[in-house]
Amino acid sequence: MTYVVTDACIACKYTDCVEVCPTDAFYEGPNFLVINPDECIHCNLCVAECPVGAIFDEDDLTAEQLPFLALNQQLSQQWSNISRAKAPLADAEHYRLMANKLDLLQIE
Repeated sequence: MTYVVTDACIACKYTDCVEVCPTDAFYEGPNFLVINPDECIHCNLCVAECPVGAIFDEDDLTAEQLPFLALNQQLSQQWSNISRAKAPLADAEHYRLMANKLDLLQIE
């Protein structure tokens, strides 16, 4: 079992969640965070810390969110680990309530 970061995080990248992760399972891209499913211990601590509600249990993903399970797995192998909070992206408040942001995802 793992938690999955979904599109609500894209273009915001609030990092409150990484501070509470006991296994440092978060990885950081240019405008998105992901969770490495092999490192997640399913503790649920990150869910409450996410100010945009972007983190879900894999069993609770909607059909639209399901691709994020594989995306978290893939990108956590490519990106750098993050374990300390940083300031959100400059335009985070603008994108905070926007839905369906996959087209804004920056991989590199």
